[in-house]
This record gives sequence, structure tokens and C-alpha cells, in this order.
Amino acid sequence: MNPVRRSIRALAGALLLASVTVSLSTCGGIGGSEFAGGGTGGTGISTGSISGFGSVVMNGAHFRTDDNVAPGFRTKKVLKKEDKSGWADTDVFAVGMIVTVRHGVADNNALEIEYRDNLQGPVAKIIPGVDNVLEILGQTVVVDNAAVFASLKRNDIVEVSGFADNAGRIRAAYILRMAPPMPPPHQEFDVKGFVSESSSTGFRLGPLPDGSGITVMVSYPPGGPANKDLPAGPTTGMYVQVVTRDTQPGSGGIRADTVAPFAPRTVFPEGATVDLEGLVTAPWSGSVNDLSFAVEGKRVRWEAGTEFGGGTRDDLRQTNLKVQVHGMENGGVLSAARIVFR
Repeated sequence: MNPVRRSIRALAGALLLASVTVSLSTCGGIGGSEFAGGGTGGTGISTGSISGFGSVVMNGAHFRTDDNVAPGFRTKKVLKKEDKSGWADTDVFAVGMIVTVRHGVADNNALEIEYRDNLQGPVAKIIPGVDNVLEILGQTVVVDNAAVFASLKRNDIVEVSGFADNAGRIRAAYILRMAPPMPPPHQEFDVKGFVSESSSTGFRLGPLPDGSGITVMVSYPPGGPANKDLPAGPTTGMYVQVVTRDTQPGSGGIRADTVAPFAPRTVFPEGATVDLEGLVTAPWSGSVNDLSFAVEGKRVRWEAGTEFGGGTRDDLRQTNLKVQVHGMENGGVLSAARIVFR
């Protein structure tokens, strides 16, 4: 394992926010889960937080990696756009990280596992309360673990992976305290989100695709964002990564050094079989096919035959419940075959 990565990971010991307790009875053992399966092109897509290893456990399923699939097989492992294939699972990923797993037809053989954080930057504000929150790069991060919250201080550099709630806050599933940044002007931080109110001078950025909830203003340097893929700048609804050298963004927002387009974890190929874990950001309003129900802004349609586990359809009238939706991508909507309350 890379010694720098090891030293950074050592700082994270007390900051993992997810339980490592895994019940094999709910996973179906090492061989599979009812939530695994192939989609169009022979690939299923599962996205959620890692709850354990042996190989990688997520959404109640063991996803087999490397030689656990077959001798000589290598799972592609991507850590923030860096290819770490060939590394041990626990040297690349950690409990609590929200990842996307692409797996085989009707099995849990992990073809690719990808992790991308929500943001990485300095803690600007620490606000205790009913919800303990941090402000980082203009985003609000809710920290449910009181001990973790108490261990952090202003100007700590942290990496956050979490789920968006209905207010546009990030509820942290994983926090990593990182080594101090390089001195100005070399330090770089980043935040990802959806673009709204785009203009020639900047845009607003937030975790929800419709631009609702908490957003931060992002301004361009003179001449616009430095990215050949976005010569005219990002457009409303686009998901992007903003890289900035602002150590303490002011009330006017953050200044972008670069803006790059990304694929959000809630967008899937047409016809793909999908497992999506997240928080209810728009509640069900009371009609089966009215598309009122959304998970992290992703519209979900459930039918009369949709199965429910751990709750009933009436529970979907509440926001910020954690659910797992198993279904198929159909015209930008996730058609649910089963919904499990987590």
C-alpha cells in the first residue's frame, strides 16, 4: 500500500461513520443476494455505502472481487479517478464510502468499483445543535456521530462521502481527516454537485439536481473556467466538480479554478438493472404513478406490484428515510420492483 495513503488512512480511524457489523443471513452468504442482477448489456449497477469487507459488502450483498471471482480475475478499482486495480480492497476503500459497483449478469462478481467523494476541503464552521453540522466550501455537512463531530476543529481538512437530504445537506457516511494542505498557492480543494442559475460569471452548486435546498455561489476567474470540455461553462442541471484554492470561502461563495463535468451516481444507462441507496428527498404524495417520490432527487416510480421490505408504502410520505430501491432505468425514471427501508 502507498505509504502516504497509509499515513492518511491512519488519521481516519475514529472518523468512520458506518457500522462494520454485517449479517450474512441478510446477504445471502458470499455467493449472492436477491438485489444482484444483470441489466442491459449484461451489467447490473449497485450504488450505496460500504458496510464491510470480504469481498466488498454493500446494500446487503457481498460483491466478490479479484481472485474470489476466478483465479487471475481483477476487479477494476477506481479511487477518485485513479485506477487502483490490483490493490487489496481494504487498501483502496473504507467502511462508509459511497461507491458504485458494476457487476455481472445475475451474480455479484464485481467488474468495477468506483469511489468519488462529495467534497474535500477545510472546515469553515462548526455548529452544534439538534443536528451537528459543519460548513465546508459552502456546503452543509451533517455529522450524526457525536464523537466524530467533537474531534473536528476549524480549518481541519476533511474528505466527506455522504447522502443528500431534502434540504440539500450532505449527511456524512464517511469522514476522513487529511494531512495539512500545501502552502498557498499550491493547495487545491474540490466540491461536486449540480449546477443551477448558470450565467456567464458563475453558477450555484448544490447536492440536488433541481437546484433546491442549500447551494453555494461559484464564480469564475477572468476568462471563464479553465476546462477545454466546457468552453462555454456548465449549464443548469449539469453535475460538475469544482476545484478551488479558496481556503476560507467568503459569503460571496467560492472561486473556481477549474470546472469539470462528471456523471452523477443517480444517472444510469437506459434499461440498466439498478440498486440505489439514498435518502428520500421528495415524499410520495399519494398516487401510485405520480412520480412524486424521489431518492437524492432521482425520480422513482413504484407500481401496484412493487414489493416493500421493512416498511410500507405509507412510510414514503416521510423525507430523509434511508431506502434501497431495486428496479430498472426507464426514460430517466427508476421503475421500482422492490423498496427496502434501511
